[in-house]
This record gives sequence, C-alpha cells and structure tokens, in this order.
Amino acid sequence: MFINANKDENKMTTIKYTLIKSQAQYDKYCERLMDLDTQQKLSKDQKDEFELLELLANHWEEKFYQKYRMEPIKLLKYLMDNHNLSNNDLADELGIGKSAVSQILSYKKGLSKEVIRKLANRFKVSQEAFNQITTLKVDKKKSVNKKKFAA
Repeated sequence: MFINANKDENKMTTIKYTLIKSQAQYDKYCERLMDLDTQQKLSKDQKDEFELLELLANHWEEKFYQKYRMEPIKLLKYLMDNHNLSNNDLADELGIGKSAVSQILSYKKGLSKEVIRKLANRFKVSQEAFNQITTLKVDKKKSVNKKKFAA
C-alpha cells in the first residue's frame, strides 16, 4: 500500500495498489488506467493514481517481457493459451484469415504493423513485445523464378 502525502500534512490519501504479481492484477490495473485516461479532467489524486498505475504496469511489462522477450510468436502462443483463444478466435479478433494466423504461428508469415498494433491492444501489452525480428521458415519446395526479377 502506498501513501500519498498532500501539501496539507493533516490530509493523507491511501492508494490501494501494490507491485503487480499476476496477469489478472495487471489486467485490472490496465482497466483502471484506461478508465482514468478516458476522463476529461483528472483531479490531483486521480493524476497521482494514474502515474502510479502507469509505473506499476510498466514495471510488470519489463519484468514479464524479459522472460518472454526472446521470441514474439512464442509470446503470442503463451498469451493465446492464457486467454483461452483458438486460432479461429484470434483470426476473427484481428480481422485476418484463419490461414494467415496459422502461417504466423508456424513461422511462415511475419507480423505486419497492423497485426502488431491489434495484438498489443488485444492483450494490453506494448507493441515492442511483438515488434522484434522473427526467423521465418522458408518452404524449400517453392522456387523463385529468377527471370521475373531480372533487370
């Protein structure tokens, strides 16, 4: 629990937030952050609450992504599993074809900027988590017609 001392020493405001220890707690804090962010005008206490929640969420993201930072597709699979999402569910939410999701999850297709943005919004994470280099698997059976690319 954090205590915020205002200029008036007799007035103390208690804010009921702790370091984030679970995805559910992170989601709850992000929901409150979004609620505060959509309000037209924030009081001083609400601004302090927003800053604290932002700090806690950023800390969680750093800690969380260090664990899963190595590979965006593994992170995506982990998040899909945690949110009980099938490939079809994800395709519907992203507005892309089911085959595109399958190709992404099997490392045959990269993540576009639009998909990265939608994934970040869907899972309430930073775009940076998905915006990393991924080694794609090349189908050796398909050959490129070199004449097409000749100058």
